[in-house]
Amino acid sequence: AKSEFIELGRLNGYPSLEDSHGMKIIRVKVKPQSRESSLSEQADGIWLARVKAPPVDGKANAELTELVAERFGVRKSAISIKSGAGARLKLVQINA
Repeated sequence: AKSEFIELGRLNGYPSLEDSHGMKIIRVKVKPQSRESSLSEQADGIWLARVKAPPVDGKANAELTELVAERFGVRKSAISIKSGAGARLKLVQINA
């Protein structure tokens, strides 16, 4: 059922989805090698993550995980990249 939930969000273009158990899925556009790290929600509902790390050996994804965990007040282990690990546009799952 979880994979259908994610697929529904991606296919219908929803910027984020949340279920009754507090699990949230957000769409994040990542800009690696930025001057400073930040995470902000854009007007279209897609989150923009600026990370200092380069997109090499998972460094940018690791920094993204830290940013999302800090922003939503959860542990890093509660964050997972569901799709787009090698792309700039990602679906990120946040477990409450």
